Amino acid sequence: MRHKHSHGVRSIDHLAYTSGMSGWNPAFKTVLAAGTLVLCLAANRPAVSLAVIAALAALQKIKGGMELRDYFGLLRVPLVFLLLGGLAVACDLSFAPAGEWCLSLHWFYICTDAGSIRFALALVLKSLGAVSALYLLALTTAACEFVGVLRRAHLPGLLTELMYLIYRFIFVLLDTHGRMREAAGARLGWRDFRTSCRSFGGTAAGLLVVSLRKSRAYYDAMAARGYDGALCFLEEDKPLRAAQVAGMLAFWAGLVLLRIVFA
Repeated sequence: MRHKHSHGVRSIDHLAYTSGMSGWNPAFKTVLAAGTLVLCLAANRPAVSLAVIAALAALQKIKGGMELRDYFGLLRVPLVFLLLGGLAVACDLSFAPAGEWCLSLHWFYICTDAGSIRFALALVLKSLGAVSALYLLALTTAACEFVGVLRRAHLPGLLTELMYLIYRFIFVLLDTHGRMREAAGARLGWRDFRTSCRSFGGTAAGLLVVSLRKSRAYYDAMAARGYDGALCFLEEDKPLRAAQVAGMLAFWAGLVLLRIVFA
């Protein structure tokens, strides 16, 4: 049976726990994502970027069991930002006609040329490949497992614990904000612009108060469970498999070969 997920921050945590790759060793997935990210950026070739995007999407589909429609739906938000950034890179402002194509806006011109467009497209593809590598980690690895990997890498405990607590509190704030929006909507708080502004201000102020109250309540709950300044997680033993390492090395070798071919 196919499960439908709402695209957004709240669905990512659920997808990480239900992914078919959730049973893989978290340190291996971190190395795979980080190494692919570095190779994609260092290669700086559209062919390599496209290969990374396609391969990781196929991996999410075949091994992770995630529908491609859901996967590309999650990529849609960063893709919009990347396209807007690419448009800014490809175009230039000038007070006189320049480049191969110009759009006159009376006081100035928006100019571009084929070289700028090719550079912008390559930059967008490279950035999207890097985002795909990060999504490989985010959509398959639970936050507590990633914190465990960082702790074993000897990152400062304060940094990793703050990272985890901030990440978890995002979901608390999102849930609280959703409830407050529904309550305001039930009182016709969004019926016109003036009322919406008043409801928005009240929701923002209430969210601040509620977040402070919840933070104190959660700290009390942690203290009641023996919190002594260090977060401890029960981690499942997930052994590293030789076939996975071989597949990773073969994938990286393919990316290096593509870089050499399209040098």
